[in-house]
This record gives sequence, C-alpha cells and structure tokens, in this order.
Amino acid sequence: MQQPRHRIRRHRRPAALAGATALVIAAMATASSTLPVPSRASAGPVAAAQEAGHGPCRIPATMGVQMSEGMPTPPGYARSTGRVRALTLMIDFPDAPGTEPAADRFAEFFPQTSDWFRTSSYGRLDYHPEAPAKTWLRMPLPFSEYGIERGSPYEPGYRKLVKDLVATADPKVDFSAYDLVNVLVTPNAGPSALDTVLSVTFSGNDDAPYADGVPLANTSFVYSRQDDGSGSYAETGYRVLPHENGHVFGLPDLYTMEGGGSVGHWDIMSEDWGANNDFLGWHKWKLGWLDNSQISCASGPGTSDHILGPLATAGGPKLAFVPLGAQSGYAVEVRTPAGNDEAVCRPGVLIYKVSSDVDTGQGPVSIADSTKDSGGCTRRPNVHAELSDAPFRPGETFTDRSNGIRISVLDEDSAGNYRIRITRP
Repeated sequence: MQQPRHRIRRHRRPAALAGATALVIAAMATASSTLPVPSRASAGPVAAAQEAGHGPCRIPATMGVQMSEGMPTPPGYARSTGRVRALTLMIDFPDAPGTEPAADRFAEFFPQTSDWFRTSSYGRLDYHPEAPAKTWLRMPLPFSEYGIERGSPYEPGYRKLVKDLVATADPKVDFSAYDLVNVLVTPNAGPSALDTVLSVTFSGNDDAPYADGVPLANTSFVYSRQDDGSGSYAETGYRVLPHENGHVFGLPDLYTMEGGGSVGHWDIMSEDWGANNDFLGWHKWKLGWLDNSQISCASGPGTSDHILGPLATAGGPKLAFVPLGAQSGYAVEVRTPAGNDEAVCRPGVLIYKVSSDVDTGQGPVSIADSTKDSGGCTRRPNVHAELSDAPFRPGETFTDRSNGIRISVLDEDSAGNYRIRITRP
C-alpha cells in the first residue's frame, strides 16, 4: 500500500490580528508505508514500536490525506529524535539587503528554538542549528523577481530561489551533512508579518533541487518578524520556527480558514504568535517523545480508570486514547502552566478528537471545551481566549452521546496527577 508524501505551504495571520486564514496545498507524491530504517532520511521517531494493546489506538495515516495525523509518519520527513542537524542560512537580495549583521538574525531564533525542542521532547530531540555561512548570502535576483507572495506554489519561484541558494552557498556548505534546512530571510524582504505571513515549509519534497547528492526536501523559510507590538518579540518571536519545523517532522497545521478556533493555544501547530505553548500529547507520541508505556489505550468495552501526570514533566503516564474507529479517537492529557506551556490559566484534563482522515489546515484536531461560550480565562494577546479554559476539572465529565463515550475527571492528587474514568460501549 502506498502512503502520501506531502508538501505544505503555510501562510496566515494570527486570529488576534486578522479574521481570515488561508491554506494551499502543493502537489503530492507517494511513498511506501513500510517503517523506515533509522537514518538521516527516516521520518518521525525512527520507527516507534508497535506493542500489543496499542494497535487500536495508533490510528494509521489515511491514504490521500495531506499530512495525516495517523501513525507512523510516512518516510521522507526529517526524523524527530536523536541528534538533528539544522542547516541555517541567512539570505538577502539586491533590492532588500540585510540592514543588520546576519548573526543578529540567527540570534532571533537560537538558542530559543533548540531550547523549545529540548523541553518539549524531554531531551529526546537534540536540535543543533549550524550556520557555516556566517554572513548574508546574497541572492542573484531581486526579491521581487522570484514572485514570492502569500500562497505562492513551489513552482516556479521557490524552485528558482532554492537553486540560487544552493549555487551561492555550496562553496561553504556540505548540504549532505544536515537533516533539515532553515532559510532566515532578511526581515525587509516582503511585507510585514502583521499584514501577510509568508513563512512557509516544504516538507517531504523529494522533487526539490539537489545539493551534494541530497534533495533539499525539508526546508523552512522564515520572513519578516512576528512582532505584534506588545513588547514580547524578544521572548516569543522565535516561535514561528518551531512551528515550521513541526512540518518537517510531519505535523499538520491545526488552525483552519477561520483561525485558531479548533485547537486554540494548546499546540504550536495551531497558534505560534504570543505566549509560549507546547505540542499536544498526541503529537509527542507521534514524534517519538512519549513511549507506548506512557499511553493508556482504552479500546475495550466497559469502564476503566487511568492515572495521568502533567504533560510538561518527564516520565510517567501522559496520554489516554479512546479510539472511535480506524481513523479517529479522543486523546486525554493533563496540561499545566509548566515547561513550554506559559499561557495555561485553567490547569486540568484536556480532551480532544484526533482524525487521521482530515487534511492539514482543515481541522484534524478539535478541542472539547469544558466551559463553552465562557470567553476564556486569559486576555493575553494572540492567545485564542475562548479555549483557554477548555480543560476539565475534577467532578466534570465529557460526553459523546452519539458514540456512547464518557470521560470523567475523578480527582487530582497532591503531585498533580489526575484520575480519569473512561466509559465506552
């Protein structure tokens, strides 16, 4: 059976700054679904083990779906565990020359991005940014001649830009030594991110130009600055890069055409402006940052109790999953204001539906809101307020009547562990 390999283009403005979101998908190629041999080209966690009892909860990727939430991640994406070398190049243009040292642009994203991944992965991803070219790499054409706009396809503009980038950088760079590529564009090329977000990732793209014998298959481009004027850019502006790199690891966009209303600030693949936030537990399992032993699979009929510890802390049980079939299910986890989760204002049990048959940007994940229409518990800028108080507290129950599912939060102990009860037919 063949599995899709995807290339995604991301372009949007944050919900707090604009009312519309757009998503366009580039051409799709195919790749084998066979679990990859551990290598630089391996996708996901390098073949997470399939253990008895977890099969029904490891919902598979759906054929033809762009960046499916299913497991395992198809080959072609960058691996997400171990030492990952991120080639980082700073580029400018004749009509948009860099106005500051290239090292300053690099420092906007590092070491913050590496720290973010170390915290989120519990140390399982050793993210190494490397910039062998220390100065701006001047592209031969003006920025305007590449025709790069919001929603631009890979052909012809990005292909031309990548070819020119390779020709310019190749004397200084061995592209074959790296797992992924970050291109940090001089901020004065293109519009302000407040008007149009151009930052984009092309992932799993083996049709990309080759350099030193390898395709630039997983490449993220970052433009402008995600500066909302709140004075927080120095602390939060880097977060566009962990989002974009999430795509090179095979994760989809969780925001939709309507903005961040499906997931809110509960995953950086939904909202990457504003206060810091983490990945969902499902994504951490998919990426190989949680072991199967940390997952409770509630696939059998009847009632079962489960203990879950805070997602932000290493070790112990982290995720319960209630499969609804081969393509969807409910994930259950504990979120607290710790680790990367800066904006959590109502700690508790987060419940959300994961669907492997829904395309990136179309709502593959949806959060269950325990306090619907409350207006939320935060007023932080660029944080989707309504879902900020979504977690369930002890004594509260989520019910899916159509599927006969009940998820009740029974209690919380002094260590912050929650006991939940799952009932299913």
